[in-house]
Amino acid sequence: MILSSLLALEFPPVSHVTEWPNFIGDGLFGVNKVVLLMWISVVLVFGFYFVASRQRKLVPTGVQNVAESIIDFIRESVVLQTMGPEGLKYMPLLVMMFTFIFVGNLWEIIPVAQMPVNGRIALPAYMGVLVWVLFNAIGIRSQGFFGYFKSVLFPPGVPKLLYILVTPIEFVSTLVVRPFSLAVRLFANMLAGHLLLVSFIVITAAVFSLGPQLVIWPVSFGLLVGLFGFELLVAVLQAFIFTILTAVYIAGAMHPEH
Repeated sequence: MILSSLLALEFPPVSHVTEWPNFIGDGLFGVNKVVLLMWISVVLVFGFYFVASRQRKLVPTGVQNVAESIIDFIRESVVLQTMGPEGLKYMPLLVMMFTFIFVGNLWEIIPVAQMPVNGRIALPAYMGVLVWVLFNAIGIRSQGFFGYFKSVLFPPGVPKLLYILVTPIEFVSTLVVRPFSLAVRLFANMLAGHLLLVSFIVITAAVFSLGPQLVIWPVSFGLLVGLFGFELLVAVLQAFIFTILTAVYIAGAMHPEH
């Protein structure tokens, strides 16, 4: 009976859990659930740091303590590890990027919302292109136009004959793959987690309907709770990976390889 009930489950199509109808406007400029969550994320992030900056206590507590912990984490684990002291001027960018991506990912495990903003390719793609423009602009400003592209396409220490092979690879890797990989990595991980959560929720709801006396009832619910905790970890990890790769790309553009 249990097996037949579980086999009879009908899972919603992927489009039903990733595409949301517009409730304001139509087409590209329509506002749907994901757009609304993105706007709320922006307000939450700016509001969070605004409140934290107003408290300025010698011994931080509450919101100020959380904000300073995030800033110290980005400073010590991202900027100083990849860019050195010269990268401290990019701290505001990296802190806001980490926090915004994390909040956008966090909607995945929030009841009612349950849709990560970065589970749609539009926002990760935009941020990937933004990072691409940023590190290339920094590279051109720091090394000059020809100096930057020379260091990218003709890395030092490579035998000249190998440039026939290395130069096209470096061109594709730096100017094509980097923004693409940044966007797809974030999007794919958050979408996969969202689909996995939806599947477990459907299974858990079906098990609940069979009766609380079943042995599988607490096991299924426990797995669902554990999966929510795992997705919270993924939300933090993906925000960290995107931020640290951005720092690595900027650091590489600031100075030519020797």
